[in-house]
Amino acid sequence: MSRLVSVGNVIVDIVMRVDAIPEPGGDVIASASEIAAGGGLNTMVAAVRDGMDVAFAGQYGTGPFGDVVRRALAESGVEVVQPGLTDLDSGYCVALVDATSERTFVTSVGAEGRLGSADLERVRVDEDDTVYVSGYGLAHPVNGAAIADWVRTLPSGVRVVLDPSPLVDTLDPSVVGPVMARADIVSANSREARLMSPTAASLPEAAASIAASAGCTVLVRDGAEGCWVAEVGSAPVLVPGFAVEAVDSNGAGDAHGGVLVAALARGETLVDAVRRANAAAALAVTEHGPATAPTAARTDAFLATR
Repeated sequence: MSRLVSVGNVIVDIVMRVDAIPEPGGDVIASASEIAAGGGLNTMVAAVRDGMDVAFAGQYGTGPFGDVVRRALAESGVEVVQPGLTDLDSGYCVALVDATSERTFVTSVGAEGRLGSADLERVRVDEDDTVYVSGYGLAHPVNGAAIADWVRTLPSGVRVVLDPSPLVDTLDPSVVGPVMARADIVSANSREARLMSPTAASLPEAAASIAASAGCTVLVRDGAEGCWVAEVGSAPVLVPGFAVEAVDSNGAGDAHGGVLVAALARGETLVDAVRRANAAAALAVTEHGPATAPTAARTDAFLATR
């Protein structure tokens, strides 16, 4: 069976819900909070719940946050490739979720930022696997250089999916360039797409511009509106989203990415896979927490009524 092989970061999310982000120097009281493993874990869990085998090839640490990460990986059904680091804890992210369900992140880097070339040599990738690369991983100097070199060696039949992340405009071109050149699909949200194509007058124009420059399929997620699909040489197409009552957008893009890969691996067409991913993201935002991707059965039932 084909697998999703992730070289992303699994860290600890410290999520706090607030009415609004405080002004500089201000303070607010959170109405709720939670601590859980997140980051790249969310995409992998989404794929597992949609029926795909997943291997986690990223790095992780030892310590209080590393314990949370290790426990979550053990419970997730994901194959863990790396033995982990013993001299450094895993990193964490403070995520503020406001009353509109929008989220703002501040991240402290730990062991996940030390994925080197020797670590990647442990990773088995078969012809029909999908490799998932996140801009969060490319942002770390060690990871970025190692992943950029590693993707060049992947078998030609491997599908590479790049999620550029909110850090896309800060990534080293010498790192993101080789990954973009090897990518089969780039999946970005609307903000990321505008950063990648700052002169574009609209999201479909941005999607088309990125597709033309990268030479691959580009998806631009636009919340409840849906997802723009741009393929080289074709006009962008909007795959409509689903209106739901959103309570927390944290992890919606991760749910979209994991389910997209799982659907494509089963042989669904690109448009059908995007529609299924839109449905999974819609279901994810109706619940609190980052790892809220639905099971395959729940996504099937949701789609059956639309």
